[in-house]
Parts: sequence; structure tokens; C-alpha cells
Amino acid sequence: MKKKFLCIMMIMVMAVGIFALTGCGGSDDSADKDKLVVGLDDTFAPMGFRDEDGELVGFDIDLGNAVGEELDMEVEFKPIDWNAKETELEAGTVDCVWNGMSITPERKENMSLSDKYLNNKIVLMTLANSDTDVTSADQLAGMKIGTQVDSSALEMLKSNEAYDSFKDNISEYDTYDTAIMDLKAGRVDVIAVDQVLGEYTNKNLGGELKECTYSLGDDYYVIGFAKDNTDLRDKVNDALKVLMDNGKAAEISEKWFGKDIVVLEPLED
Repeated sequence: MKKKFLCIMMIMVMAVGIFALTGCGGSDDSADKDKLVVGLDDTFAPMGFRDEDGELVGFDIDLGNAVGEELDMEVEFKPIDWNAKETELEAGTVDCVWNGMSITPERKENMSLSDKYLNNKIVLMTLANSDTDVTSADQLAGMKIGTQVDSSALEMLKSNEAYDSFKDNISEYDTYDTAIMDLKAGRVDVIAVDQVLGEYTNKNLGGELKECTYSLGDDYYVIGFAKDNTDLRDKVNDALKVLMDNGKAAEISEKWFGKDIVVLEPLED
């Protein structure tokens, strides 16, 4: 009888221990871990993508590693289905999603978002050796405009107050490479493009393009965390501020875009 009683007690203690461990696992605050697991789409150049050797590179990769160094955390970049990023955060398989992610009302609702760290303006670019410049939307009525089909730039063009005056001048391309080819050939006067992609492409082209004075609007990038993981979000925000203040973030921006386009602005702005 005593043996049976002791066995029952041991089973109960083990059960309580297992329950406690599983309970702690569900509420583990990733802000206290020594590894930061970053979810990303590894095909999004120049933010996070594979180079010719299959290595993961990009602006966000370099900035993420710099944040990891500042926080004394190892950074692991984990390719995910970008359409399931909220699910990945909720399941705890990643600590954050960081890959040129724009602010949307749905993301503000479903995630805890960092401060804005980069302003991906939608810009107009033309050939550097031309006299062309756009200083206001009114000028677009007299210009041929190229952009990529289903792009943020196309949406910005459509939402512009002067859209009706230039909508018939827009040519849509499958890729920006094709749009740039037509720009070089003189078939379009300007292209509308995400600044991060435009400046990255221009850097690789050796400065054949230039950015026009007028831009179509701002598109800020943020980092997404699980809704209740504000501790880690705040630590990453603090690390970003250090990197902005000491010039490291600007250095990374110059490397990828040939200019400094980093910002650090509160999300509520």
C-alpha cells in the first residue's frame, strides 16, 4: 500500500512539473532570450534576398545583425510564408517579422509595430544625363510614365489628385528592368518606383538615373512583433536609436542605396 501511495505521489509531482514547464514555455518573453529569430521573405531585394552564392544579404539583414550586436543577441533569419507572418508570430516560431514591411491598418491591429526605421518614398526617376525634372504633379500631364504592374507606385499614381490628367500616359511593365530599358530608349520620360528599389538599382547601374524633386508619397517601413511582445519591441527600438545616433544605420543605408534614407520616427506620427 505504501509503495502504491509513493508511486501515485511521484506521478503527481512529475505531472505538476511537466505542466509548469509547458505553461512557462507558452509565456516565455523573447526579450529575455539570447537569440532573435527574424521571419522574412528571402526574395525581396534589396531588403532581404539570396545572392549568387545563396547567402542571405540585404539592407534589413545588415541592420538586423547590427541590432543583434547592440542587444548582445544572436540573430537567426528564418524564411517564412510572408502571407502567414501573423500566424508565425502568434505561434512563437519567430520573434519578429522584418523585411521591408509597410504600415497598414491591419498590421497595426494584429501586431505590435516598431518605430518607423526607413522611409521608402514612392519616387519618380529619370535619366541622370537629361534635363527632365518633375517638381509638381501637374507636369505629369505632359510626360510618359512607366511603372510596374500591381505595384505600390501604381497605386500611388492612381491615388494622386492629378491622376485624371496623366492616367492615359502610364505604361505598365511586368518588371522594373523592362521599364528602365524603355526609359533609356526614350519611350518613357520617368518611372514611378519604390525608392529603396530605385536607389539600389541606380547604385548597381553606376548612377545612370536620378531622382526627381517631386515624390508621390511616403511609405514607411516597420518591424512587426506579436501583439503582446512589447518588451522586445521596445528593446529593438532602443537599439535602432543607438545605431541611428552613432551613424551605423546611415552607413548601412549608404552601402545599399548610395544615400542615407533611414529615419527613426514614432509609429503614431
